[in-house]
Amino acid sequence: MNTKILLLSALVLLTGCATHTGPTGSPDPALEMDVDYAVQKDVPYTPAGWPTELRADLWRPAIGGAKPAVLLIHGGGWVGGKRQQMDSIARRLARRGYVVMNISYRFAPEYRHPAQFEDARQALRWLRANHEALQVEPQRVAAWGYSAGAHLAALLGAADTPAADRVQAVVAGGIPADFRYYPDSPLIGKLMGTTLADDSAGWTAASPVVRVGRGSPPFFLYHGSWDQIVGLKNADAMKAALDSAGVYNELYVLRGLGHIPAFLFDGGAVRAGTAFLDRTLR
Repeated sequence: MNTKILLLSALVLLTGCATHTGPTGSPDPALEMDVDYAVQKDVPYTPAGWPTELRADLWRPAIGGAKPAVLLIHGGGWVGGKRQQMDSIARRLARRGYVVMNISYRFAPEYRHPAQFEDARQALRWLRANHEALQVEPQRVAAWGYSAGAHLAALLGAADTPAADRVQAVVAGGIPADFRYYPDSPLIGKLMGTTLADDSAGWTAASPVVRVGRGSPPFFLYHGSWDQIVGLKNADAMKAALDSAGVYNELYVLRGLGHIPAFLFDGGAVRAGTAFLDRTLR
């Protein structure tokens, strides 16, 4: 058999292997949806005077009434990537009846932390300010991100983030939860503009794991067990912090997948994350 076929077959088998700490039953049949939707692209969400104009794509289900919403945040090591990477997740959520705001944000090293968080927070503010026109329930909004996007989504759920700027649920895939694990990371260095040795307090404060508290919303974490870029210990540490604070959370581990494959071949994590949102937002 061709080597490429063998590798692909092995990957398919691995994507079917996962462990899930949390509910494993089927979603409520009443929530099984496959609705039509419309996409409005390149909608500006930043006000005049923002360092640069930022845009988002809006995915709007063709059903009436106020609906829960999800803010999507792409990955790319804070230095790149594009929001279209999240389109497959946006499509699934829109078909499920969620309004989706899929955003772009500023990149390091030109813009350093907390610029990226400020962009995500502004997107959330814009979404809530326009909730009537978008038919969004403003207090039923989640943030969903992968990798660098998961870091930003988690900060929107930080206990010390003001309630007005906090989401009601977080889905975080491949999350870099503790910057202190990576003192020599060039990407974190570009984001922070410092080193851990020179700015331990700053690197610590930028780490979602230390921002967890009783005010944090429910979290759904998913991570590849073979992730060599952002190790599984990040998700484990985040779960431990959430457990310690008494915050409801679920952890879905994709066995045998690394950082990028866990995004491309989610192995059911996106389905489980969507079911988590059904339970926590509806």
